[in-house]
Amino acid sequence: MKKLLFVRHAKSSWKSDDLSDMQRPLNNRGERDAPKIGDFLQQQGIKADLIISSPANRAFTTAKIIADKINYPQEEIVQNQNLYVFTHHVETIVEIIKTVDSKHQNLLLFGHNPTFSALAHYFSDRFAAELPTCTAVCFQFDVKNWYDISKENAKYVFHVFPKML
Repeated sequence: MKKLLFVRHAKSSWKSDDLSDMQRPLNNRGERDAPKIGDFLQQQGIKADLIISSPANRAFTTAKIIADKINYPQEEIVQNQNLYVFTHHVETIVEIIKTVDSKHQNLLLFGHNPTFSALAHYFSDRFAAELPTCTAVCFQFDVKNWYDISKENAKYVFHVFPKML
């Protein structure tokens, strides 16, 4: 059984025109929301064997905050440039997932919209609207290898966003 959890980064700041999109930090709401989601995931017993994050500051910071809450070492978070994508096409993300070593049972991804909203919709028709910031979505797959995951064998487990808590 494989468990996939992906999290849209927490709310980011647009205050500084001097920063590139990659450098934008979390704003105050994002800094409040990420720990809430991390606490919820910890209470649900979510564990990570591997965390992969977009290298964008807002996504990587969200990953680090949540990693701390679920006792995953920050220094082991893998940054993958291919998660820094803003498209409705999910092929790149699905390919990243399918190349994960099968020894990992629980995978967490951190990235961006509209891609993560499209990914949620790809695996389940229950997602038609865009995911709010800092939304975590969880699916299980009754497979032994990540390369065997598909929308046909995806089982929705839960989703949560800060206003639900």
